[in-house]
Amino acid sequence: MSEPAIIAVVDDDASVRATTDSLLRSLGYVVHTFASAEDFLRSSHLSDTSCVIADIHMPGMCGVELQAHPLIQGRRLPFIFITAFPDERVRARALRAGAIGYLTKPVEEHSFIQCLNMALERHRSGNAE
Repeated sequence: MSEPAIIAVVDDDASVRATTDSLLRSLGYVVHTFASAEDFLRSSHLSDTSCVIADIHMPGMCGVELQAHPLIQGRRLPFIFITAFPDERVRARALRAGAIGYLTKPVEEHSFIQCLNMALERHRSGNAE
C-alpha cells in the first residue's frame, strides 16, 4: 500500500481552507493548510508536497508568484488554482507555467477532484508540467 499524497492548501480565506481540508482528508490525503504563500514557503512541507492548491488573489505573494518558487529551486510541483475573480490573462499565465487547473469559486467538486487526480498522476510520473 502506498503512502497517501500530501496536499498543500494555500488560501487566505479560513473557510475555504477548512472546506478544502475536509474534502481532501475525506478522500484519504494528508493535508497541510497555509494562510499565505509565504507561510507555505517557510514551512518544512515544501519538499514532501505532491500538489499545491492555491488561491490566485492573496495579500502579499499571489498564487502565480508562488508557483514560480519551487521551479526556481529545481522542483516541479503541480498547482491547481482557485479564484473568486477569474481573469483570462492570469489564467493563461498560470496554465503556461504548468498549472493543472484554474477553477472558479465556488468550485464544482467533480471538476476539482478531476484536476487533483490529474495533478497527482503527473506528480507520480515525474512530469509536473
